[in-house]
Amino acid sequence: MTDDAAAPDLRASDADRERVAEILRDALTEGRLDMEEFEERLEATYKARTYGDLTPITRDLPDHGASVPAVSLTKQPERSGTWRDRIVGGDDPGTSSWAVAVMSGFQRKGRWTAPRRFNCFAFWGGGEIDLREAYFADREIVINAVAVMGGVEVIVPPGVEVVVRGIGVMGGFDHREEGVPGEPGAPRVIVTGFAFWGGVGVDRKLPRAEKQRLREERRREKLERRQERRRELEGSRRDHLNLHPRQEEREPRGREE
Repeated sequence: MTDDAAAPDLRASDADRERVAEILRDALTEGRLDMEEFEERLEATYKARTYGDLTPITRDLPDHGASVPAVSLTKQPERSGTWRDRIVGGDDPGTSSWAVAVMSGFQRKGRWTAPRRFNCFAFWGGGEIDLREAYFADREIVINAVAVMGGVEVIVPPGVEVVVRGIGVMGGFDHREEGVPGEPGAPRVIVTGFAFWGGVGVDRKLPRAEKQRLREERRREKLERRQERRRELEGSRRDHLNLHPRQEEREPRGREE
């Protein structure tokens, strides 16, 4: 069935709903949707029964919503990893190669390109280098952090190998994430530098979109359990009514005098 007029009436699958949910997550990350509208559309996505129900949800988002999902009778291959796409290589110098915080702070986060070497300095201040959604100029990047009575936090996503080589004097570098094997094709992040009365921390966190997806899965599972419980209660009630009809229906009426 490939007729476009009939496609909106076709039943949507879980995979179709998940593709629309992924579009909404991207729109939330890019700032096209606020959290309230995102949650409203997400709820409508998981309640959608047909392609026609799904189409309006992404109609006003770029490059989406112009057509219903394609109908395929063959199983689609699983989506491969994205590390190859995120390591840009070549002569890309990166979005930013340095940062300074003197009694202040700095942040590098979101979709930015981490250079081969990123230098940062924090004095009575703090900095955050978030690589969860970043692209990488090479398979191996170096973050050189100097923290003097301040702190720098490096956040990496799961799958990235971390090597810590910094020196601390009355301060320290966090080695907790060191030694965790990296995924095939994932970049290596080397954290080096110097900490004096300060610290450089390394933390491994899920990307925001992945955290949101897990929350959605838990919410959907909770909703499914609630619906299943409601169906069980309704089934028990029907069985009870069938086995125990109303008293006046079971007892014969007395003869009228």
